[in-house]
Amino acid sequence: MRHDPAVPQELRDRDARRSQPLRGMRIIEISSYVATPLSGMTLAQLGADVIRIESAGGAADRTRLPLADSGTSLYWSGLNKGKRAIAVDLRSERGRRLVADLIVGGGRRGGIVISNSERHPDLTYEALRARQPDLIHVLLTGRRDGGTAVDYTVQAATGFPLVTGPEDAARPVNHLLPAWDVAAGLYLATGLLAAERHRLLTGEGQQVRVALEDVALATAGNLGYLAEAQLSSTPRERTGNYVYGTFGRDFTTADGERLMIVALTPRHWRELLAVTGLTEVVSALASALGADFAEESERYRHRKVLGELLAGWFETHTFAEAEAVLRTTRVLWSKYRSFSDLAADGARLLRENPLMAQVQQPGIGTHWAPGSPVVMAGEQSPPKVSPQVGEHTDEVLHTELGLSAHDVAMLREAGVIHPPTPAPKKEIDCHAATR
Repeated sequence: MRHDPAVPQELRDRDARRSQPLRGMRIIEISSYVATPLSGMTLAQLGADVIRIESAGGAADRTRLPLADSGTSLYWSGLNKGKRAIAVDLRSERGRRLVADLIVGGGRRGGIVISNSERHPDLTYEALRARQPDLIHVLLTGRRDGGTAVDYTVQAATGFPLVTGPEDAARPVNHLLPAWDVAAGLYLATGLLAAERHRLLTGEGQQVRVALEDVALATAGNLGYLAEAQLSSTPRERTGNYVYGTFGRDFTTADGERLMIVALTPRHWRELLAVTGLTEVVSALASALGADFAEESERYRHRKVLGELLAGWFETHTFAEAEAVLRTTRVLWSKYRSFSDLAADGARLLRENPLMAQVQQPGIGTHWAPGSPVVMAGEQSPPKVSPQVGEHTDEVLHTELGLSAHDVAMLREAGVIHPPTPAPKKEIDCHAATR
């Protein structure tokens, strides 16, 4: 969110409130890896006060790749923006009691926790609910029975790698994107907000459980993949870069650039044929095949012969020529970019998109980072820095539990809490790559 300095502060504050509807909601997060940190960050970007609990030195994923030159995790920093962090020894009973006090002792702003672990009996839903009956406890598990799983084992168990990749691939192909982690994180946030809505209406708390495997199964069912497997005698096959069920594939231009083209509607299809000069040729082909290419299913059925006709056009035209004609249509298309291309050639896109803003992250340096993609009343939350290990321990214990400086010092001396871990001195300037 980039403000015009001429806008009065009162109006800025009003706009900030619109984009921070969860202000006043306090959430304790005990988590690691993708889904639960993403859930907490999603809520923090909408105004919630998310306090992340970590052990001394940080959670297990604090140093996960990719890393900045300083050794700071770009992955971790990206998933934990805008949170507060405290470092507590969860192996000790006093440390766990302190965390329990934070969860249930925060008055009207407390009583909400996100976790992906049940390994501490005194931090389970049952134990905490005994102290605060209207507790909201949001838990991610690997499988519904509480068993462990990660995105890539869930991928393997639910069929997706066997229909991903080149048509002639003989082995499963895992997807780079941890789709189930991402979807689960958003389901966790949705479940938490639904439980909070229920509590506001009834005064009742509850536990919300989301299983990573269930997220994948639900998606496979919602998209029709499971029904197809049950009802069709023909199993789903790999289609490479063709888009299943419609017409879409990648094409290479005369100068070696690669485009993705998708024609979803009859209008898309007509316009694509018109600008490539293939209308009459494809009409004759339709007559010969007895096909109606106005039908999406027919375009998919004959995708290979249609694809080869279009490939011939793109192979004899440069990217600039293809771009010029495609921009006159409603056809869906994009040039393929690498992440490096997006950071370098796409610098204008990063600068001009209100989603992005520069942040100065300790241990990393200045770089473009996303805020919340949710736009509310024309405003969206800008990105904030991610906390260092234990950065807010003293602040949180003082403001949320009312502990004195002496109390905090005694806890630190006993090893229950730990001093903040400073960011590495060596930093990189990611902004340099986008100048």
